[in-house]
Amino acid sequence: MSVEDILQAVERILQDKPLASIQWFVLSQSWLGKTYEEMAEVSGYRNNYIKEVGSELWQDLSVALGKKITKKNLHLALEKYLQEKIGNQENHSQEKLDEESSLEMVSPNLFLASKIEFPSGPVPLGSPLYINRPPLEELVYNEILHPGCLIRIKAPRKTGKSSLLNRMIAYAKEQGYQIVYLDFQEADEDIFASLDKFLRWFCINVSRQLNLFPSLDDFWDTEMGSKVSCKIYFEAYLLQYIEQSPVVLALNEVHRVFEHPNIAQDFLPMLRFWHEQAKQDQIWQKLRMVVVHTTEIYIPLKLNQSPFNVGITITLPPFTLNQVQNLALAYGLHWAADSEGAKRLVPLQSMVGGHPYLVSLALYHLCHEEITLEVLLESASTQVGIYSQHLRELLSLLQKEPELMSAMEKVIATDEKVELDAIAAYKLESMGLVQLNGNQAHTMCELYRFYFSQQLKRSGSYELW
Repeated sequence: MSVEDILQAVERILQDKPLASIQWFVLSQSWLGKTYEEMAEVSGYRNNYIKEVGSELWQDLSVALGKKITKKNLHLALEKYLQEKIGNQENHSQEKLDEESSLEMVSPNLFLASKIEFPSGPVPLGSPLYINRPPLEELVYNEILHPGCLIRIKAPRKTGKSSLLNRMIAYAKEQGYQIVYLDFQEADEDIFASLDKFLRWFCINVSRQLNLFPSLDDFWDTEMGSKVSCKIYFEAYLLQYIEQSPVVLALNEVHRVFEHPNIAQDFLPMLRFWHEQAKQDQIWQKLRMVVVHTTEIYIPLKLNQSPFNVGITITLPPFTLNQVQNLALAYGLHWAADSEGAKRLVPLQSMVGGHPYLVSLALYHLCHEEITLEVLLESASTQVGIYSQHLRELLSLLQKEPELMSAMEKVIATDEKVELDAIAAYKLESMGLVQLNGNQAHTMCELYRFYFSQQLKRSGSYELW
């Protein structure tokens, strides 16, 4: 008996109470023999919450069936229910059976799809659509406990940086830490006019988030300079007057600072110095810093190496096939639950290389039944495919860098790894286009190989569609 049969059976049993996506997930995983701990690990929910969801589900089933249902007797109870159901249906007409079957097949996915938003921005806290990538989360959670730590999360766009940051912030709040969150995308352009103006903006925002009155003029000294004044403001005011609990300074979209070399050349070393100060000065141990930035910024700014190599660096790996399968279940694609479902997902995994956003985009369209998996894969690298905008953005970036386009041409010309110039290899990796082994590169996924092969065949022209 397949997982899909069971899910349909439960939908019939609880016809007056449709299941939420997390309940579908717990049900399917319980049928497959997964423990609550295993479910929590792959779903992003805490163990206790998964148990509560399961307990409520078993209670609803118990009421509906008139007998006690538990996780342990689930198999026996539902198999018995289905056998009785089949016996009762023998006297019904085939037309009635077909009608019921059709409704049962459609309703779960339609119900779930109506609640799932288009993949855009960070995955909300508590969402079953967030997939843990062990040991990534545990590493970040453990590191934030270290006094004076500095964590740097860097990766190409749409790979889960902000989603991970938000979960780290939630974990820090659970520890009783105070949180200061700054997104540099929110800063007006004129804030970057000078270092002094930028650091004053920085200090005012930190003060207000710590519920302290901005008192910059009492500590700011133009003779000593902006960086020293900022350090004194933190050391003698902010870190002195807050409670003893640590402060997490979470800085998102820091690549915006990279775009202003007059700011970056002083601000980034200042953060590095604060991190070093924590090794010898207890007051700075209260401060834990997290810096998040996208790596595509290296291309237009002609950067040949990261401008901020300090602290522990977190890079986000692609999804494994098992993680893609778990995400498919979270999207309500119940056919993905067993080994046959995993085999169906292998071509998708190969096409997009486990890229979190590209996988999510595909599963979103599949759960809305807008397209079949086969058609999605056939059209993936074309103008009418679901990835057309993403691919155009990459092409547009490469068009501005002829040496990178030339390097990419070498990579896609063969299935073997290609030796590239170190700088070109680094930049293509920063864009998420290739995987590196030393300076040897190969394409990150089949989607990029197919797409750029098509574009490079257009008579040497790199025009957009």
